[in-house]
Amino acid sequence: MPLHDNSDGFKLQFSSDNTAGICPEALAAFNAANRGFVPSYGNDDHTLAVCDRLRAVFETDCEVFFVFNGTAANSLALAALCQSYQGVICTDTAHVATDECGAPEFFSNGSKLLLSPHRHGKLTAQGVREVITRRSDIHYPRPRAITLTQSTELGTIYQIGEVAGLTRLAREYGLKTQMDGARFANAVAALGCTPADITWRAGIDVLCFGGTKLGLPVGEAIVFFDRALGEEFAYRCKQAGQLASKMRFLSAPWLALLENDTWLRHARHANAMARRLADRIAAIPGAEMLLPTEANGVFVNLPDAAIARLRAAGWVFYTFIGGGARFMCSWATKEAAVDALADAMVQALAV
Repeated sequence: MPLHDNSDGFKLQFSSDNTAGICPEALAAFNAANRGFVPSYGNDDHTLAVCDRLRAVFETDCEVFFVFNGTAANSLALAALCQSYQGVICTDTAHVATDECGAPEFFSNGSKLLLSPHRHGKLTAQGVREVITRRSDIHYPRPRAITLTQSTELGTIYQIGEVAGLTRLAREYGLKTQMDGARFANAVAALGCTPADITWRAGIDVLCFGGTKLGLPVGEAIVFFDRALGEEFAYRCKQAGQLASKMRFLSAPWLALLENDTWLRHARHANAMARRLADRIAAIPGAEMLLPTEANGVFVNLPDAAIARLRAAGWVFYTFIGGGARFMCSWATKEAAVDALADAMVQALAV
């Protein structure tokens, strides 16, 4: 029997926020949507209601679409912003660059990702400007969009001023800005701001709002704050195999999360568990924090021998992201698991 094969995935909790199950609110809504017959392809009351709810959450008349996963959300959104001969600026740690198997380039028919160095996972205005102005000849892809990840792959968060500065720079050169919000809820919960303030009010044109890591069974929301950019987006979704015939099973769980700020409550819990773990690790001799813990990810540098001991004991985590060991917390992470991991780390380093 595999070491991580246990009743509640106790030692599996930190490999990714994808490993958690469906949160109870979303599961109840999913089951409720299974009653009776309703119109298909998004013409149901659940989908219409959640679109209106998202407009209320973001305090603007945005255009909303639902797809199955983050790869499709980011790739199709960027394809809507770019022609095939244009380029998208992102950090060299961005998920679209390192973990999408070329999907952004595929769905845009060839738009090139233009990599910019990062600071703690975040784009900098200086780096973006350098990429934009690097070349202007016809032999080089013309920059057309910027994509930034909130929170970043390294667990850090763009402040409102940082987002506004990057979008202002984008507008100066005629570029559009997309936000990869796979962990958008964790960022909003950490910032304590309104969703509007960190998106369209700060200049973001389109947001890919992650639901799966937040506790949904499946599904991401693509929110066009510039409605003109999403005018024919439904056709992209259909062509890419992302138009759900039984759309209510994607949209109803969203509605449950958005009611009574349930999404923020779950995100705050995940962030608090990460903070608890970071505080414990900071006091362990031999464990070096690599990055500030700003959302729901904890990055720590551990000796190879300690990593091997933790894994031999059944703990599951990644080491290929951020240059160290990454421990992710979710809506379902338990305090007991956090404390057990910290204790195990002490033992692994004491040998």
